[in-house]
Amino acid sequence: MRVALKLAWVEAKLLLRDPLTLVFSFGFPLTTLFVMAGVFGNSVEDRDEVVFRNVGAIDYYVPAYVALVIASIGLISLPVHLASYRERGVLRRLRASELKPSSLLGAHVVVSYVLGALAGCVMTIAAMLVYGIGRPHSPLGVIAAFTLVSVMFSVIGYLLAMLLPTVRAAQIVGLILFFVMMMISGAGPPPEVLTPVMSFISDLLPLTYAIRAIQDPWLNFGWSASTLLANVGFLVVPAVVALRLGRLR
Repeated sequence: MRVALKLAWVEAKLLLRDPLTLVFSFGFPLTTLFVMAGVFGNSVEDRDEVVFRNVGAIDYYVPAYVALVIASIGLISLPVHLASYRERGVLRRLRASELKPSSLLGAHVVVSYVLGALAGCVMTIAAMLVYGIGRPHSPLGVIAAFTLVSVMFSVIGYLLAMLLPTVRAAQIVGLILFFVMMMISGAGPPPEVLTPVMSFISDLLPLTYAIRAIQDPWLNFGWSASTLLANVGFLVVPAVVALRLGRLR
């Protein structure tokens, strides 16, 4: 644990030097949130149909974009960062020092969690100040869901880094996955207006369940066993595959 924490501190400083991490953790989600808020507002009464899970659009999008921040770290920042380690020979030197892969993964889980929590808090406070939204109904539930989702996307990012051989490949694949998930997993158009095919694809993507997991306690919808099981599945399956593949090379 001590090694992972020390490594986490070093990795955090290195990761925060990457402009891509800062843009997709702080700038892009916050900007998009304000665009969505300006388009849809937060009124429920003047709607002709049920959308945004029948809550205000801003109330809906704030927890959704907290999940989106975590996804950006796991799909973009983490794979690119680890792929750059491979290209520069850092991973070989780490293996020579007998550093366990679990320590490297643990360090990035900690970094992703802290960075995601900081970006999520900035976005929530900004939405409270600008739009006057209320606090989460169940802060402890939100923290628990955030923790599960953060670990899940860290494991997914670690697996992507194992599968993708170069920084360019990691960046391209990560960006494609991120924007596809953003558009049809609930962080773009209202889920209720998606076509049947899009809804089917959405049900296969981890961000869909990450958003629901954070929204449920945030909006006082209660816990959904199917949502939690889906998140656990998206955590366990990539972890098992990563263990079968072995370590980063």
